[in-house]
Amino acid sequence: MKFTHGYWINRPEYDLHFAIQSYTATITEDALRIICPSVPVSGRGDIMNHAALTVTFTAPMEDVIRVSVEHHRGTVKKGPYFELNECPVKPEITETETEYTFRSGRAKAVISKAYKGWSVTYYGDDKKLTQSEYHAMAHAWNRETGKEYMIDSLNLDVGERVYGLGERFTAYVKNGQVVDIWNGDGGTASELAYKNVPFYMTNRGYGVLVENSSDVSFEVASEKVERVQFSLEGQKLTYDVIYGGTPKGILERYTDLAGKPALPPAWSFGLWLSTSFTTSYDEKTVTSFIDGMAQRDIPLSVFHFDCFWMKENHLTDLTWDPDTFPDPEGLLKKLKDRGLHISCWLNPYIAQESNMFDEGVEKGYFLHKENGDVWQTDMWQPGMAILDVTNPEARAWYADRLRALQRMGVDAFKTDFAERIPVRGIVYHDGSDPLRMHNYYTYLYNKLVFETIEECRGKGDAVLFARSATVGGQQFPIHWNGDSSATYMSMAETLRSGLSISHSGFSFWSHDIAGFEQTATADVYKRWAAFGLLSSHSRLHGSQSYRVPWLFDEEANDVVRKFSRLKNRLMPYLYGAAVEAHERGIPVLRPMMFEFPDSIACETCDTQYMLGANLLVAPIMYEDGHVDYYLPRGEWTSLLSDDTVVGNTWRRETHDYLSLPLMARPNSVVPMGSHEDRPDYDYTDGLELHVFRPEDGEIVVKVPDTKGSIAAVYTVSTVNGEVTVKTDSAKPYSVIVHR
Repeated sequence: MKFTHGYWINRPEYDLHFAIQSYTATITEDALRIICPSVPVSGRGDIMNHAALTVTFTAPMEDVIRVSVEHHRGTVKKGPYFELNECPVKPEITETETEYTFRSGRAKAVISKAYKGWSVTYYGDDKKLTQSEYHAMAHAWNRETGKEYMIDSLNLDVGERVYGLGERFTAYVKNGQVVDIWNGDGGTASELAYKNVPFYMTNRGYGVLVENSSDVSFEVASEKVERVQFSLEGQKLTYDVIYGGTPKGILERYTDLAGKPALPPAWSFGLWLSTSFTTSYDEKTVTSFIDGMAQRDIPLSVFHFDCFWMKENHLTDLTWDPDTFPDPEGLLKKLKDRGLHISCWLNPYIAQESNMFDEGVEKGYFLHKENGDVWQTDMWQPGMAILDVTNPEARAWYADRLRALQRMGVDAFKTDFAERIPVRGIVYHDGSDPLRMHNYYTYLYNKLVFETIEECRGKGDAVLFARSATVGGQQFPIHWNGDSSATYMSMAETLRSGLSISHSGFSFWSHDIAGFEQTATADVYKRWAAFGLLSSHSRLHGSQSYRVPWLFDEEANDVVRKFSRLKNRLMPYLYGAAVEAHERGIPVLRPMMFEFPDSIACETCDTQYMLGANLLVAPIMYEDGHVDYYLPRGEWTSLLSDDTVVGNTWRRETHDYLSLPLMARPNSVVPMGSHEDRPDYDYTDGLELHVFRPEDGEIVVKVPDTKGSIAAVYTVSTVNGEVTVKTDSAKPYSVIVHR
């Protein structure tokens, strides 16, 4: 949201009251509170008849500085508020004649006392990070609408780049963009996003979280190209400056505060196959798909039933369509006897014809209008209502039906939608502010479903396939990027969204292989299949057509077979990365700058990524099979061909459909398993330790079991080029050195 016209002139409809100087301060054991007048004050009479801002600095966690800027304190406080894992520390607060210093761990803020010289400068390890200064912190009043806003902005340095703000399909580096934090169902080709997170990080070692669940607006080097500005409606703005030093360090600290992701079960890393959305299907169709995959030797881990496992016009009543599936328990048993896990689609929208609707109306389980009527719409389902997730009885009612499905044999749920949550004239059971609930609804919805699965299956065996999210949603994996199209452009949009969401604390991510809308050409399908099977989670799903490979061409079977079996072999490595994600908040799919923060070239890479710490993937997005990608310094090795390539350069290569750049990092170890048919097995059974371009020194490799505990530790030592291994495992293993 823009408040100025150029650098000096305010927009005519706005009165802006900027913090001008520090006037008085109160220092307590855990806070620094400063009164900031909006006019220069040389004597006590100057403060009269003018606005002032109260700025309070606290330390909710080590290395984190919380800044609260308030205009009028007497406004009604309505939630919801983000559930943050605060661990307050006692800050070090000092005062001199010229400044105040507020320190939290390695982070500090220095506040100037200069006359007409308001500024707050933030440091990490005593290195300057950013600054809020002249015409940055303000209260704004729109004379035309009567609305009031709180604003602050932080300076950007030369070459400083901004990342994150949730899942975004726009350019990976956010400089120059206007980003409104508002969940919307806009597909992957628009500025709307399903997962909005008011948190960004830069390549200067810090991140910023705005603690408000409503429509925070970010001007990222746009209104003022030297700054990131953030604003919201109301009388109070609270944000956290988070110091981490490196991209991984920032994310680790941010997820300490906002929550670490749960560890998904190992079986969820295998290939998911869906019925697709509007296609016709029944037990015969489902069985034919599964038989077809088995006949072609393509390992399958999860079968997903999309919307129409329920009867049309009855979504979402969580009841199998008796005409299509007269014996759902019998069908699910047959599928599970074949080693498959089962996923079912659902959402929180309940149609008027649903067998849950009347009961929900009678008991007050839906969102209401201010006049007491149930809020309803004909968009999506005729007469649909929306579950009130703030009502404990409504949550229990919904969860009971999920438990019944799990007793029947359902293992996972695809929690679709939850972006179209109304705000005008809406009443929540707990009195929540509808504006703040628009984005936050998805957090409560996914939490409800995830915790219900955990209750039935136990911790470590719960997984969602969620579309919408906000701050904290990363705790309930996994998430997919929404409705993409069957084109290379959409494939690129998809990857940009995955890179963006990884900067926002989301560690487990997926997408619809070959796009959701339309039907891909065989060419796009095969290229996207390789990309999809080199993501943390992999799903074949579409809208109006099936996504089984033999419907595209014969070679598509070969591609899906090769990369699904390769992914299963990589599970000792991938699940190790998953455990790191769970423990530290470092995502499985990583932007290049996460692993190479000192490389300027890696700061803008948006068509390639690191899969874990040691594998570089560059998906092919051109019909002629060419790919341009950057290799950092060192001698890299192709995992597919064993060819060695010298890095510190951009490369252009052409690959057939059974290949792409999948490069192992120099001086790394990639553990690979001996099982290709499934993702959940004993990873130490027949383990291969692939050692790439070893250098003198030690590398410790921790191989997990399928519950995330350490199954074995291998210490790989290189002395004068000779590689030896020590381990606590009694099982045989092999060492393959790639020189």
